[in-house]
Amino acid sequence: MPLGPLPISVIFGNLSAYRRSALVLMTSVCLTHIPTVNAATNTEAAENDLWDTPMESLGKIRVVSIASGTATPLDKAAAITTVITAEDIAAMGANDLEQVLRSVPGLHINHSDQAFFSKFNFRGLNTVFNAETLLMFNGVPFSELNFGNRGNVWGGMPIKSIARIEVIRGPGSALYGADAFAGVINIITKSARDIPETVSGIRVGSDDTYGGWIEAGAIRGSLDYAMTLEVQQSQGWEGQVEHDNQSNFDQLFSTQASLTPGSVDTSRNQVELHTELGSDHWRWRFAYQDRSEIGTGPGIAMALDPYGKFGSERVFTDFRYEWKNLFEGFDLESQINYARMTQDPENNIILFPPGAFGGAFPDGFIGNPGFKEDQARFELSGRYQGLRDHLLRFGTGFFWGDLFEVTEQKNFNPDFSPKGSVVDVSDNPDEVWMPTVQRTNYYAYAQDEWHFADNWHLTSGVRYDHYSDFGGTINPRMALVWATTDTVTTKALYGRAFRAPSFNELYVVNNPGAVGDPNLEPQTIDTYELALSHQVTPTIFYSVNTFYYHTDDLISAEALEGVTSRRYANIGQQSGYGAELETSYSASQTLTVYAYYAWQNAKDDRTGANVANVPQQLAYARAIWSYRPEWQLTPQLNWVGEQARTPGDARAPLEDYVTLDLTLRKQNLAQHLDLMLTAQNVFDVNVKDPSPVGAPTEVPGDFPMAGLTILGEIQYRF
Repeated sequence: MPLGPLPISVIFGNLSAYRRSALVLMTSVCLTHIPTVNAATNTEAAENDLWDTPMESLGKIRVVSIASGTATPLDKAAAITTVITAEDIAAMGANDLEQVLRSVPGLHINHSDQAFFSKFNFRGLNTVFNAETLLMFNGVPFSELNFGNRGNVWGGMPIKSIARIEVIRGPGSALYGADAFAGVINIITKSARDIPETVSGIRVGSDDTYGGWIEAGAIRGSLDYAMTLEVQQSQGWEGQVEHDNQSNFDQLFSTQASLTPGSVDTSRNQVELHTELGSDHWRWRFAYQDRSEIGTGPGIAMALDPYGKFGSERVFTDFRYEWKNLFEGFDLESQINYARMTQDPENNIILFPPGAFGGAFPDGFIGNPGFKEDQARFELSGRYQGLRDHLLRFGTGFFWGDLFEVTEQKNFNPDFSPKGSVVDVSDNPDEVWMPTVQRTNYYAYAQDEWHFADNWHLTSGVRYDHYSDFGGTINPRMALVWATTDTVTTKALYGRAFRAPSFNELYVVNNPGAVGDPNLEPQTIDTYELALSHQVTPTIFYSVNTFYYHTDDLISAEALEGVTSRRYANIGQQSGYGAELETSYSASQTLTVYAYYAWQNAKDDRTGANVANVPQQLAYARAIWSYRPEWQLTPQLNWVGEQARTPGDARAPLEDYVTLDLTLRKQNLAQHLDLMLTAQNVFDVNVKDPSPVGAPTEVPGDFPMAGLTILGEIQYRF
């Protein structure tokens, strides 16, 4: 059960080897964000060992480590990668991670009906809980075992603690393990070197949005320290819903319990703390995320609920120690980290409003699920450069996860009859929504980076994972990089990845929407890419990347007979192919333009239909114009193409839309005082996210997203 019992209406209601090889031969191009190297630099790639040449010099692609955060290690460059810096984020005027990631090619962000949490969908892979995208902090996975995602009530993330974001479009399981399936997002937080001076600021904006932050760092000899603290609260946008799931039951029972017309609830309070202490050989990080007053969006059962609120907490701590040159050519690193994640209802979660079901529930149909989860990891990894033309990486590790203190209070019985009052059923295995459960995972990986000829570099690797609840999985990767000319780079990539079944999919019980299956297998995906990038002149860069993928054993809910209408099963297959074109142009020292166009064609192999609720086309453009000293104007255009419906949904496809954002920044408005003003969706376009279809459709008018939003920030540099 996601957040509470699912809508009651739910109850009623392979290519051959030679063809895959041919796809690998398709020419494509890869770009991250605006390149920062000039054309002359790449001549070294033809003269020096690739081993000693940063990837910036290979095809003008600014690529850095997506796992460790160290500067441009070659093994991390063997992927289609996007890098977003703190300067990029500031220019965008973003105040949440979701707004930043819209600038990544092939990544579409929509929202779940479960508390409207953000889903990061790569290349047409769209599922209910969005467990196919791995989010990491400083190279450490950030995923709940319960749902396999960031958490249904994670509540987003403010951005002042972020030094940069590195994104892999495509699989990454050979390096990062579970859930690095469709894409990987690594958030690297600020160190002392990213905070040259103490900064404090405040923001205020539409929807009763208020916030503030402080950044501080210091370097004392070999020791450095950094801290960022950010708080924000918002009532959220209040898009109107004219017909919800309760409206359907009102028609059935001849009642008027629905709260429509009414607004969705997107309120949230956020506290974000990141600290870091380190030296040459060791580093300790601590992070705390507190979310409270998180609204339920359109309602957990897609019946408006202006009263229910969730809260969640996440605590992370991470310690690393490195032995450099332990013996000639060999470095060794150990890493240990711990995380705790919680979900707690702060008010009664009203799945259906008072008077629902013919008046059987005068106080509403109430279900309050909660849980706590502990995770611990240990890894020992090595790097050896003692062999000519080879760099070897290898490691082994252990993961332990524990879902405990599963709680639930509700006022209905398993057969949906009323209890008369809200009763705590946390200790009743016949009624609580989820049992307590643990998982362990042992893994080992090895990777070889081989410079086998001038301007040719082959990265190959494999990782083995063994899970206590579903067994083992092996995931290989290969990446061939060719410095074709001084200004052109070509890459051919292959990767296999897996997504581990979540606890919800394996073990959920007493859920009217779906139950788990402990015999589930992991999802798998095979992805083939070819990339070519071209630095046309020192100021003009373009790239194209084409891809093909095929998934097996996708986990979805299949229909059952009886009170519980669905059960999770490995019944899905999906294939997709597409292309991503990017370009950047430095018109002058004061004007830079970046743009992309992404196209994907993803199909459900069972039905042959296009994958629903994701656009086939995306486009984005951003210009950074420093039109006067210390003044900067940044317009952004975002186009989201038409989105198909699921088979059986008679509604017309969701129309495409274009939004414009404008950000104005002024440094030294007064001495050490900076100003930022931003307007998002300037023309107040009626943006909708597709609502799922049931029998009948719960919210036929789709989910309303934010309209015109204005935000201002002022900060002081000490």
